[in-house]
Amino acid sequence: MKLYNIKDNTETINFTGAVKQGLGRGQGLFFPENLSPIANIDALLEQPLVPRSVAVLQHLIGDEIPEATLTAMVERAFAFPAPLVKVDDHTYALELFHGPTLAFKDFGGRFMAQCLATLSTDGKKITILTATSGDTGAAVAHAFHGLPNIEVVILYPEGKISPLQEKLFTTLGDNIRTFAVQGDFDDCQALVKQAFDDEELKEAVGLNSANSINISRLVAQVCYYFEAVAQLPVEQRHKAVIAVPSGNFGNLTAGLIAKALGLPVKRFMAATNANDTVPRYLESGSWDPKATVATLSNAMDVSRPNNWPRVEELCRVKGWNLADIASGSLDDADTKDALQRLFAQGYLCEPHGAIGWDLLNKERGKDEVGIFLCTAHPAKFKENVDAILEQDLPLPGPLAKHLAMEPLNGTIAADFAVLKEKMMGK
Repeated sequence: MKLYNIKDNTETINFTGAVKQGLGRGQGLFFPENLSPIANIDALLEQPLVPRSVAVLQHLIGDEIPEATLTAMVERAFAFPAPLVKVDDHTYALELFHGPTLAFKDFGGRFMAQCLATLSTDGKKITILTATSGDTGAAVAHAFHGLPNIEVVILYPEGKISPLQEKLFTTLGDNIRTFAVQGDFDDCQALVKQAFDDEELKEAVGLNSANSINISRLVAQVCYYFEAVAQLPVEQRHKAVIAVPSGNFGNLTAGLIAKALGLPVKRFMAATNANDTVPRYLESGSWDPKATVATLSNAMDVSRPNNWPRVEELCRVKGWNLADIASGSLDDADTKDALQRLFAQGYLCEPHGAIGWDLLNKERGKDEVGIFLCTAHPAKFKENVDAILEQDLPLPGPLAKHLAMEPLNGTIAADFAVLKEKMMGK
């Protein structure tokens, strides 16, 4: 797999290098040079999740990873289902929360861990630095917990993620270090970017990132879009439209890559909360990020989405019109209403998925079949979901276990000098 730096096309790299390096020069994102369609998609869609995912990843990555090795990696990473649940005759929920941390980030986080464990053979220490607005932290922490020669540092906005999300990754200890940052998620992302621009720090700790800016996480996410369409009745596949709850826009990027590979998806919809930089941009053509605001759908509280340049680059190279991506946003009041209406139809969801469902309802044509992504288990947002739906959700095993554990996190200012000192062990 050959990739280039979107900001500096003279910097090219293979998959292994991109996984290890994370970001390119000037904080540029790596992007595949070739996204040719896969032959015989219909036959591919008849395969089970693991062999189909191996085929998709081989098509993207090429021969850098032997097929037997890649198969073992996928078997370990994707050891849980992604069921497509029928909500009504024209609407389906893709449940991506059946992994160990009950969120879609398990797919990308676990595959990245397998990549680094397999591809990093020089024995040098690696430090994974990542920012999370909720679910990435838990997925990355659990995927890398206990792996030799890898330390994980997770930054998250203090007081702006759900208590259960926080407990899932702040209670592990060992090689997992967590810091609540006195700021918002965009401040956390800014610290990660500053770290990658600091050559002394990069060299000293072997810096890498597990955000969706890392190509290994992105290609893993491509696989569950194939899994979604594979579960549709054959006669409905060419009518499929997919609504994606969007924060950092890695999820939408992966879906568009799947479409570029030939997956029969008619179109995509980008659903956001009040942090609506992208919907406003698609409507006006003006990129105008505002201050991030805290919402019920905290994993989408992102005003400066890191992956958006990949969306624009993909549309450019494929000759697609950005305007063909439908978009919309909901404030908290409308999110509550959407969650209640969806529950009244017999489907229990949480704020992120409800926003996707609401946009799907508004934008889906009469001849289209809609899929909305359910990115996290409702119980991860128990306090809000219970209050909105007047329920008392039981806690799944992983949440109940970590809720009883003491957090091991620290708190830091949104100051790179402070973070660097912590990471350098000074």
